[in-house]
Amino acid sequence: MNLTDLNERSTKYKARKRIGRGHGSGWGKTAGRGHKGAKSRSGYKRRVGYEGGQMPLYRRLPKRGFNNVFRTEYDLVNVSTLNALADGAAVDHKALVDAGVIKDRHGRLKILGNGKLERKLTVTAAKFSSAARSQIEALGGVAKEI
Repeated sequence: MNLTDLNERSTKYKARKRIGRGHGSGWGKTAGRGHKGAKSRSGYKRRVGYEGGQMPLYRRLPKRGFNNVFRTEYDLVNVSTLNALADGAAVDHKALVDAGVIKDRHGRLKILGNGKLERKLTVTAAKFSSAARSQIEALGGVAKEI
């Protein structure tokens, strides 16, 4: 053990490996890339799903059903979940994300009528189920559709 070893350990992060800086470094010449082939060359990028020329998995598996690329997806919330918020609060997608009630996956909010609402709220959402709208309005709240 040397004093230089002690000094090296006192740093917070390990020094990065400097590749391609001559034979003496141990990482010179081919710089850890081997000889020839696509991966040895600059600008190499492997395509997603590429399996070295073998038929890729996404082409080997059978396709089923229909995926509508124009489908509108919503972040779903039941009215029972809204009971966690304060009485008289203004509820929208951003407020629910900030409160940690939902994750912002689709950017649109739909309120569903499962459970029982116990608070008067002003709810702004992209869509409401008929049961959810009736529960919100029955308690004197407002259901605004944007």
